[in-house]
Amino acid sequence: MEPRLVGPGPYRATRLWNEIIELFRAGMPLRKHRCRFKSYERCFKASEAVDCLHELLGSNQNFGPEVTRNQTVKLLKKFLKNHVIEDIKGRWGKEDFQDDGHLYRFPPSSPLKPYPKKPSCGKEVIKFPDWNEPKAGTSQEHIPVKSVTMNTEMWYKRHSIAIGEVPACKLVFRRELTQTHVEEIWKSMTLSRLQKVLGLESLDEVLDTKLVNSKHIVQNAYNVNKQGIVILEDKSKELPHWILSAMKCLVNWPSCSDLKQPTYSGFERDVFKTIVDYFGQMKEPLLTFHFFDVFVCVLGLLQKHSKAIEALQISCLLLPPENRKRLQLLVRMMARISFNKDLPPLSESVRTRTLMVQAFSRCILCSKDEMDLDELLAAKLVSFLVDNYQEILSVPSALKSSIEEHVVHLQRVQFQKSYPEAYRVRFPTPESEAVLFPEKTKQKPPILMWALKKPFQPFHRTRSFRM
Repeated sequence: MEPRLVGPGPYRATRLWNEIIELFRAGMPLRKHRCRFKSYERCFKASEAVDCLHELLGSNQNFGPEVTRNQTVKLLKKFLKNHVIEDIKGRWGKEDFQDDGHLYRFPPSSPLKPYPKKPSCGKEVIKFPDWNEPKAGTSQEHIPVKSVTMNTEMWYKRHSIAIGEVPACKLVFRRELTQTHVEEIWKSMTLSRLQKVLGLESLDEVLDTKLVNSKHIVQNAYNVNKQGIVILEDKSKELPHWILSAMKCLVNWPSCSDLKQPTYSGFERDVFKTIVDYFGQMKEPLLTFHFFDVFVCVLGLLQKHSKAIEALQISCLLLPPENRKRLQLLVRMMARISFNKDLPPLSESVRTRTLMVQAFSRCILCSKDEMDLDELLAAKLVSFLVDNYQEILSVPSALKSSIEEHVVHLQRVQFQKSYPEAYRVRFPTPESEAVLFPEKTKQKPPILMWALKKPFQPFHRTRSFRM
């Protein structure tokens, strides 16, 4: 069975899980083994399974050669827990698989994962207010009227209106495009662009759009500092100062401005472990469980670099602001530490960049479902994030411009409906300009006398008159 590229689409994680199982069952050599004076047919050693699956994942373009042997062992533990494999005595259900000589086999029943049936989420249609209809409770009868003192001038005005000499003034209800309307426009156009980039007919199977918060999108787009980092309105959701100091310490190593106490041998590893422990204790990953399918779907676009960048830009814009800020700070720290040549190695056996990906992948992306390939998928996504974090974690300028232009257009249409006369004066058409400013006939300039003369002829040198 040849591996195939699983592109973006619904249930991509499930499709990858099933494909890896099929490839593993088809490619794993089975033979006779002896254990404790007893022979077992059609089985394999644990270390052989690790070798086979590691090679299979490394040659599969859905995962690539970045997959480590340790990640392969973790996947085989999931296989044992979910009865993809079992030991030679038929035991399964625990994650006690080790890279050793224990014997395992495939169960006779099919271990493929069924496709989930998600409730259909109808497309959310944004209903704009009717600018011609007054709001409820704003009729002329309910408008408070301030009592005025009657004088002669006021009496004449009211008398003129009563006998019909002066037309009565009508109350004009002005409708404005509120902040709520702008937020819903941002949500609608952002999701529409994401659907187009992913090439899906609908986002319903990868995302419940009703759970997308429009306020989060607007805050992520506008409440940012000069570096593009989100500015939180709720300061209680900021990262603790001691974690920020630890992150700055490793990024700026060896010049740590926040460090007031003397260091010791191995100090940088203890600081790194502190950061890993803090992010590892979070109950939900930074990309949230809700958006897991969206980001897994984006992984199918990594072969198309520009599309993957745009899809991740839009997807990260949907995150809660506190998650987006933590993701920005964490990924930026990972990238800078990876390129900090002055920082001593944080591990004896693993390169610093690989260590960054392994340490923080699960706190960035993981699934609630234990049967998903979240370890491998998260590592692939985080590697791409670290390499392109400046583009991915910035606000997509093209999307922002198109939405702002659309909002301005709606505001102009609203003003045109509310004040048609004022609109015609402020935004005249070419026809109305022609009526107001008729084109004057251009007078021909008077003919100058020197224009009738022969053109100037250059002086020609003649024979000298000297004798």
